[in-house]
Amino acid sequence: MASSDFAGKRLGSRDLRGGKELVPMKKFVVAFAAAMVLAASMAVFAAPGKQDFVLINKTGVTIVEFYVSPTTTNDWEEDVLGVDTLPPGEDVEITFEREETACKWDLKVVDKEGDSIVWTNIDLCKAEEITILFQNGKPTAQIT
Repeated sequence: MASSDFAGKRLGSRDLRGGKELVPMKKFVVAFAAAMVLAASMAVFAAPGKQDFVLINKTGVTIVEFYVSPTTTNDWEEDVLGVDTLPPGEDVEITFEREETACKWDLKVVDKEGDSIVWTNIDLCKAEEITILFQNGKPTAQIT
């Protein structure tokens, strides 16, 4: 077959049974590349923030509010538990936006009686789990 026999023909995937073109190769390559870009971008957005941690309640009381604010601010912002509570013996995953860069945070818990406890200057970039409990009658946060 001479090279001029291919002039004007599109090369693509062909059905071997009838010679019918299924998907032109160029469209397939573009669609595949787009799918790979989408998959990569979804993986970036799904990546955890470096401050993400699990809060474990071993205080013996139900926590009704939990606040996490950068040490550099004077505002507690919003209750990250929302309408939920954290009963004794339970845990909750606390997640941050991936773009967040602060490592030092203050934590505040409020129980159902309205009593609150504050821990300051906690390095969340090094924490995976924070267990809150009372040791010798004093509120303690164990960070691992």
